[in-house]
Amino acid sequence: MNAGGTTREDSRHQGTDVPTLAGRPRYADAVRRLSGAQKSAQGAPAYSRFVNRPLGRRLAAAAHVLGLTPNQVTVLSGLSTGAGIAALALLPPAWWTGLVVAALLVLGYALDAADGQLARLRGGGSSAGEWLDHVVDAAKTATVHLAVLVAAYRGWDPRPEAWLLLPLLFSAVSCTWFFTIILNDHLRRRAGTRDGQATVAAGEARQHSTLRSLASVPVDYGVLCLVAALSGLPAVFGWVYGTLAIGFTLVTAASMVAWYRQVAALDGTPS
Repeated sequence: MNAGGTTREDSRHQGTDVPTLAGRPRYADAVRRLSGAQKSAQGAPAYSRFVNRPLGRRLAAAAHVLGLTPNQVTVLSGLSTGAGIAALALLPPAWWTGLVVAALLVLGYALDAADGQLARLRGGGSSAGEWLDHVVDAAKTATVHLAVLVAAYRGWDPRPEAWLLLPLLFSAVSCTWFFTIILNDHLRRRAGTRDGQATVAAGEARQHSTLRSLASVPVDYGVLCLVAALSGLPAVFGWVYGTLAIGFTLVTAASMVAWYRQVAALDGTPS
């Protein structure tokens, strides 16, 4: 859904960076190996960079110890996220339901970061795994804001008739954002340029601007997961969610201009 957590860590191309552990895997060894081979922080929003990737790294190490496959972790991510989206749409608004929704979404997002890291520990990913990962990401991108719409329509009193258009806008912009990120990656791979999200050494992964990561907060799916904790308090959630939607739309509009110029430069097309 964003530049920091929607792909399978480029494991299909970087799988040999971290070999499979010999013998019985140990959690500490797995964490240490993954710490030395992280994605570039370039363009990664703050939550994805500072919270989700480290959390995903620890979940990947635990999954490795348990003998899970990357595809199984992807399925667990989809189940957790799906349960969170269903709870958001169907549970009555209350302080505790918001916490349940947020916990499920946060876990699902962390597992989304874990599957690619687990693939590297096991020696590399696959095209089928990358496909599955993108399908799960596309499904959550298309449905999470529709769940907000359903929740507001069913449970908010009074029902915010005009406000209901906001989740529809958010959903449309999010789906466009996600598709464009995948398309950008495809075009760069075809052109043979280096993918800025590829696996790099730990030192390079930390050298990019923290300020830029913070500026990307509106498009950070992890922030949306946290905001979902307020969904049981409709009056507060409505304002925070609306602010996030406006920020997401503005950042997307600016990014589209920059991305078009970058893609145009791949083949010399005038921008």
